[in-house]
Amino acid sequence: MPVLTTDAESETGIPKSLSNEPPSETMEEIEHTCPQPRLTLTAPAQFADEISCQCQAPHEKLTIAQARLGTPADRPVRIYADGIFDLFHSGHARALMQAKTLFPNTYLLVGVCSDDLTHKFKGFTVMNEAERYEALRHCRYVDEVIRDAPWTLTPEFLEKHKIDFVAHDDIPYSSAGSDDVYKHIKEAGMFVPTQRTEGISTSDIITRIVRDYDVYARRNLQRGYTAKELNVSFINEKKYRFQNQVDRMKEKVKTVEERSKEFVNRVEEKSHDLIQKWEEKSREFIGNFLELFGPDGAWKQMFQERSSRMLQALSPKQSPAFFNCKAAPQVKKQDDATASAESEEPEGSGDGPVPWAIGQH
Repeated sequence: MPVLTTDAESETGIPKSLSNEPPSETMEEIEHTCPQPRLTLTAPAQFADEISCQCQAPHEKLTIAQARLGTPADRPVRIYADGIFDLFHSGHARALMQAKTLFPNTYLLVGVCSDDLTHKFKGFTVMNEAERYEALRHCRYVDEVIRDAPWTLTPEFLEKHKIDFVAHDDIPYSSAGSDDVYKHIKEAGMFVPTQRTEGISTSDIITRIVRDYDVYARRNLQRGYTAKELNVSFINEKKYRFQNQVDRMKEKVKTVEERSKEFVNRVEEKSHDLIQKWEEKSREFIGNFLELFGPDGAWKQMFQERSSRMLQALSPKQSPAFFNCKAAPQVKKQDDATASAESEEPEGSGDGPVPWAIGQH
């Protein structure tokens, strides 16, 4: 592992170059006992002022290339990231995740500035310093939290916490009379950049709240906060409460309309089903009716069969003797008519023709 040479310091006292000389045997024999990265997430990260590091091994400096290749398990790369972390959000978490995953074996220290420094150099915060410290302790990527971190990093601070690299986005951060508070860190070769998350920041969240102030004031009044707690005037309180009542009425009307539409839709669906079933039953009834009573229906055939059976039952077939008995009187009557006609013929000569019969010949 290369070690820092005595003449490799910048004007600010921060090491800026590393020699390629091998470490001494004494340095190799001393084991590092500095805190190791967290292996479990069942407890929050520790505060730096609560950790007593008794490590006697010298903290040899690393290059970025060496850190990327990996370091021994007892010698993690110590990355430092600082900020205000007000209204801790996903943009903060993603920046810390990038810092934690820069190298294979990383110990992430996070510095959080106090309220006094923040209000002096940046502005008022929503969360106080204790709340911001606790928010960082419960981030899974953080191994150690440094309270009351300095606004500008000094060589003494970097040496005290044995910091190898400083992680931050690469955009120049102008503050406290400097064009870039990380300029000297970049010149020393200790700066590793991270990427900002677009679309999310503490300022963006505050802007949303200020823009929709009335909405959130009404929301908190509805949740039980008093006008005094919200710093709302008497007139505005009455206005907000009236608007809340109007919104509740609108919501009820909307709910009734939705339920009415749902009921109408159900009725329409059932009506459609009933009409469809009625049409099917009607077609079935008409078909059965025509099948029974149509021109060629079964009822007509059955009626004809029954009629023929009744006629046969009422008029049975007569025997031939009946017909012979019925025809005999008729023959007798014809014989009697013939006999009476012959007896009424006129008398004439014996052999001469009858005068009225001559014309027949």
